[in-house]
Amino acid sequence: MGTLSQAKTYGGIGSILVLLSFIPTVGWVLAIAGFVLTLIAIKYISDVVQDSSIFNNALIAILIAIVGIALVGIAVVAYLFRFIGLRSLAGAAPGTVPRGAFGALTGIIAALVVVWILLVVSAYFLRKAYNAVSTKLNVGMFQTAALVYFIGAILTIILVGFLVLLIAQILLIVAFFSIPDTVGQPSFTPPPSPGSPTMATPPAAPTARTKYCVKCGMALAPDAQFCPVCGGSQPASM
Repeated sequence: MGTLSQAKTYGGIGSILVLLSFIPTVGWVLAIAGFVLTLIAIKYISDVVQDSSIFNNALIAILIAIVGIALVGIAVVAYLFRFIGLRSLAGAAPGTVPRGAFGALTGIIAALVVVWILLVVSAYFLRKAYNAVSTKLNVGMFQTAALVYFIGAILTIILVGFLVLLIAQILLIVAFFSIPDTVGQPSFTPPPSPGSPTMATPPAAPTARTKYCVKCGMALAPDAQFCPVCGGSQPASM
């Protein structure tokens, strides 16, 4: 079983690699490696805190995201070839739109909508996983990153969501590197049992030099001549 220290390292590095997925040519390789390392880190956390739902929710989220990415890739390629085929069959001149092109475009848009729905569902399960991690490890940044990621997934339909997802990924890096090396002890301390030495400490007995007001009984300094409460004159100390 892995440790929280390993989860911190794997999760932090994995999140950085996912953040670098925009790099041309090798970006997709870095993204895959990052997802694998992040999933390993979540598995270690799930084992340490003994909550299998954390890893299960994260695994479901990643699988749904992979299906969505594969679906959009297949749809775009398929409709692109269809568009090219329609153009060649129709013998359309450059600058004209062949018959059936709008149907192909509609199919691409429908595929993108399905992918958006899958992305939101994936973000929902990922948020459940990271919220549990935040609670178990007392690292609030996980909960913040999960919320920002969920909002970003919803907003991807208007493109601004991709910027929000970028911010969420940065917060996730900070969250992983904030993981403690050991699970913190609960802050609540149970009350001592009756009769234990720490049950209660009796108040200290007054010293021999303590005197009291002759009128109201207020404790006074040994050399006090007047009571600060009732103002009564005090006899001289013996």
